[in-house]
Amino acid sequence: MGLVAVAAAVGGVTAWTVTRNNKPEVAYIEREVERTPQLGAHFTAYEQGKYPDLTYAAENAVKAVVNIEAVQEVKVHRSQGWDPFLEFFGLPQGYGDSRPEVRERKAGGSGVIISEDGYIVTNNHVVEEATKLRVTLNDGRSFDARLIGKDPATDVALIKIEAEGLPTLAFGSSDALRLGEWVLAIGSPFDLRQTITAGIVSAKARTLGVIPSEFRIESFIQTDAAVNPGNSGGALVNTHGELVGINTVIKSSTGSYIGYSFAVPETIVRKVVTDLKEFGVVQRALLGITYRAIDQEFIDSMGKELGISEPGGIYVASVVEGGAASEAGIRKGDVITHIDGVKIVDGSTLQEQIGRHRPNDRVKISAKREGAVKHFEATLRNVSGKAELLTKESVDVVEVLGAKLVDAPQELCKKLEIRGGVQVASLKENGFLARARVKRGFVITHINDQAVYTVADIRKITDKIRSVDGIYTDGRAASYVVVE
Repeated sequence: MGLVAVAAAVGGVTAWTVTRNNKPEVAYIEREVERTPQLGAHFTAYEQGKYPDLTYAAENAVKAVVNIEAVQEVKVHRSQGWDPFLEFFGLPQGYGDSRPEVRERKAGGSGVIISEDGYIVTNNHVVEEATKLRVTLNDGRSFDARLIGKDPATDVALIKIEAEGLPTLAFGSSDALRLGEWVLAIGSPFDLRQTITAGIVSAKARTLGVIPSEFRIESFIQTDAAVNPGNSGGALVNTHGELVGINTVIKSSTGSYIGYSFAVPETIVRKVVTDLKEFGVVQRALLGITYRAIDQEFIDSMGKELGISEPGGIYVASVVEGGAASEAGIRKGDVITHIDGVKIVDGSTLQEQIGRHRPNDRVKISAKREGAVKHFEATLRNVSGKAELLTKESVDVVEVLGAKLVDAPQELCKKLEIRGGVQVASLKENGFLARARVKRGFVITHINDQAVYTVADIRKITDKIRSVDGIYTDGRAASYVVVE
């Protein structure tokens, strides 16, 4: 009997043999076959344990990722259609119940359990304006959830369900992530719950300008793991099964995945969640500067004039009087290169380093001034310009007002004979201004008897709203007072 060929497969060997009458026969021999990868000419030997195995991270992390159903109640006005029966008999049309009808609008997203007693982190845009939240766990159980707090500036929110002994996902280190490192994205794209995709870290500290907040902090982790609508709020996990980010944004011309997705890094998520649990509000720390990243565009347009020829660092364009930077001695024209020893290469790294701190924290800053390196220690401030923590009673006035606000145009201010003001560009249904029946175009000049000239002035107010004063574009003044 002569052996012609041997083919190996997992679990057995198939052998072709030639018999004496030259008729081929097939015999299947059951035995274990070692799975050793075949190597190319210049490959090193495969050593198990030295290369990433994503199954451990996937099978463990998926247990702590949940599906979130956000229900929003929307008022719609009933429309009574034209009835041909009534028309035939000449009966009047259009009379009926004109009261608004409440309908439910549902949206889906994801979340990550971070404590055994039911705290779940997700995106702000997943829960924003929701009147009811329903969470479904990996094991199929469902719970109603309540909102603990949210932060539009980072697009992070914290919700809670009443349950015990839940599977959790521990925080890893987004700082330790390396370019090219494998990561997993876990969530519920298109309501396909507990979907796991894999990719690599494509970039870190990305700024996209997609968060609609004046104080936005964007320092996204970019990955090529497939993320689609419904993944928002889900987990970005390293190969150890640790949470390194919350999936947030898709960069796409279609609204669905075509190559890259972005996650809020763990450093920001952890800080925001801690603040919301401890204080009920985010303790936003501000350095008190306006700045420009020193890139090639900056050098080409302003480098020669300012004597700056190398990219990297942050150019201080202005310093807020009485702010943290001003009090520390930082001046316009300084180039910030390091904060707490971390190299500052662009605006997103600056935002992330300041964003992980609270008001009254001290940071060490290195900056170039006239060719020399100077060192400063700055005590960070809150949105009111004070070095103290906010309380739960502190409010986001813009959110409470419930409107899109813009600085009133100079021509309008001149016409109305006012120094400045904040104009109402649009209204949200349940905000303070909508309930007070304020009309679009109204110019706010005072809040709580305190003059406001710009949107930035309103951002500095943290007290509850007692009164709003202003003027309409036709010159008619109006005051709105809260009656408790």
